[in-house]
Amino acid sequence: MKANTIIISSAIIGLAIVGLGLALKAGIDRFTDRDRVVTVRGLCEKEVPANKVTWPIVTKEAGNDLFTIYSKIKANNAAIVDFLKSNGIDEAEISINAPQVFDMAAERYGSQDVVYRYKVTNVVVVTSEKIELVQKLIGKQTDLMKQGIAVIDGDYNFQTIYEYTNLNSVKPEMIAEATANAREAADKFASDSHSKLGKIQTATQGQFSINDRDQFTPNIKTIRVVTYITYYLQD
Repeated sequence: MKANTIIISSAIIGLAIVGLGLALKAGIDRFTDRDRVVTVRGLCEKEVPANKVTWPIVTKEAGNDLFTIYSKIKANNAAIVDFLKSNGIDEAEISINAPQVFDMAAERYGSQDVVYRYKVTNVVVVTSEKIELVQKLIGKQTDLMKQGIAVIDGDYNFQTIYEYTNLNSVKPEMIAEATANAREAADKFASDSHSKLGKIQTATQGQFSINDRDQFTPNIKTIRVVTYITYYLQD
């Protein structure tokens, strides 16, 4: 009986040692696997039409009498607003900026032989979601010339601006696509290295960017997002 007890005890101890060894090996393997990772990038791009436009209509006047210039500007503004309203722009979409007055006589280094003392820049601004209508009116603004109103075009300080403001509506779809692209790249890497893809270690969503598709179509925007994901690799 004593011999049998010793044999059984030895067997139990042996099994315990084997179990401990297997547990240690599994722990070491898991620890080693934690160092085996792959970081991939997922990209998603989407073209969308702008849904908001800001159109500054710029006119300039010059003269030596401010009252005369003021009267001319007031008449111009009334004609411009009437032109806009008669072509489908709502009053709430129109604003008139304060005139910018430049006094040549007040310039320290200005010439004293100027023809006109005052130069005034006046801006009527249209802010609207009616993109197609505004584009049509931009091409039609020469009609104002028939009324003696010279609209200044190409001034760098007064550019027509197109915007896309519904980013939240496309964010989930774009993030999902970027993540799927990252997963596809990670699967390919794992396959090429004869490994299997494990769980995600870290994931970073990049900033969304919205830019003009090109310089000729500012009304078409390109939205871009990049995600960075790190996966564990397993044998």
